[in-house]
Amino acid sequence: MRARPRPPVQGRGIFTGTGLIIACLAATLAALVFPIWSYADRSDPTGTVNVLSAQTVSTRYGPLSAQDRDFIVKVRLAGLWELPAGEMAEQKGTTQAVRTAGRHLVDGHAALDAHVRDVAAQLGVPIPNQPNDQQRQWLATLTEAQGQDFDRQFANIARLAHGRVFSVVAQIRAGTQNTLVRDLADDANTTVLDHIKVLEATGYVDFAALAQQLAVTPSPAASPPVFAPSDAIPVVPSPAPAPPSDSTYPLPPAASSPPPPDSP
Repeated sequence: MRARPRPPVQGRGIFTGTGLIIACLAATLAALVFPIWSYADRSDPTGTVNVLSAQTVSTRYGPLSAQDRDFIVKVRLAGLWELPAGEMAEQKGTTQAVRTAGRHLVDGHAALDAHVRDVAAQLGVPIPNQPNDQQRQWLATLTEAQGQDFDRQFANIARLAHGRVFSVVAQIRAGTQNTLVRDLADDANTTVLDHIKVLEATGYVDFAALAQQLAVTPSPAASPPVFAPSDAIPVVPSPAPAPPSDSTYPLPPAASSPPPPDSP
């Protein structure tokens, strides 16, 4: 007797086809994942992989990050309000120490502003022409203040602003890979530290209030700090030679549109 042919197993072809599709998908996924894992595991002595991002652009002077560009803008803004503040201190200060501090702010930011405008032009970074809202409030406070109240407001407001930017300068100097930004940070560090010292030398800085202000995150809409008179008599250093009466210091020139950045 001839054996009856075995009927075909239902679904075997379907399972075989499905398994083939799954195997193909798994192979494709492995092919995509392996290069990513392998690339991430590689050493990168230049640090380019970790630093370059969507917000970082390449220049002939090295990578330019979003933090670098923000730093350039902050340096420009500092000059836009501290130059006129320094001029007011030279004219309205009641002590030689306050007038000397004003002279330092004028001289320091005149040079630093020229440096930052040159860096911004070479890197193609747009920079502002006017102080921001908070800085305009500071200038308004100093414009209204008179006598020792002006001395106190000038020393404390300017010292607060320099204290806030000092840590920013250090952070940029430590981490930037752009040589122009690094040089600007060196210049800014020297200038800011000098201004901190001469402001403290006025004897009007309220360090307790300063510590509280520095611990608070600044808000663009915040009112400028008002420093009340202290019972303590300010310790004023020995008078320094007065600046020539005919010296004038113009405000920083308006920033022109920078040229497009050079190709790397």
